[in-house]
Amino acid sequence: MTRTRFHQGLEELKHKLLAMGGMAEKAVDTAVDAYRRRDLKLCQQVFQGEKAINAIEREIDELALDLLAMQQPMAVDLRFITAVMKINADLERVGDQAVNIAERVINIVKLPPAELPVDVPRMAATVAGMVRRALESFLEEKAELAEAVLKLDDIVDRMDDEFYAVLVNKMHQQPEITDQALDVLLISRNLERVADHATNIAEDVIFWVRGADIRHNANHAASD
Repeated sequence: MTRTRFHQGLEELKHKLLAMGGMAEKAVDTAVDAYRRRDLKLCQQVFQGEKAINAIEREIDELALDLLAMQQPMAVDLRFITAVMKINADLERVGDQAVNIAERVINIVKLPPAELPVDVPRMAATVAGMVRRALESFLEEKAELAEAVLKLDDIVDRMDDEFYAVLVNKMHQQPEITDQALDVLLISRNLERVADHATNIAEDVIFWVRGADIRHNANHAASD
């Protein structure tokens, strides 16, 4: 593989990853919209979108491995390919969390509507902003944008804790809405995990741009 073809491959890798990022972001937005509207058709769109996300994940991994095997890149190019492979995995998991939310919505729609004093769309907007900023930091190669994502993770964690306290209290007061509250609690937890994945992406951008691995200093690790 010539250097020209190698750099073309890097550009293709970047474009594919950004396309996947857009798909993952849309999946979360659609799942939350399905919750807001109680719309089962939107849930089906999330399930269909997961297939496309999984397909492009495989394409990215294959291209990244080809570039590693054929050129043996050094320094910043090696960090870029490594970061792309890790970001690729996190974006696939963002898609998985969107599917989990859609599955909860399907369950919620089967139940009687319940007034729950939590603002899922507000939490989702914060989480979506994290994913968007993380992808922007990758596109623009700016560690400063990635650092802003890390700060937002604490805000989402606090929202998740608040949702838990409020919903548990609501279940004690009104046991008849326990099923609905549990489903919303799981949606909150799925959104918190999306935020964790956005944080991982931001950390990988910092690693690529600055050559600094901050994961063990930041305590921002996604759990599955």
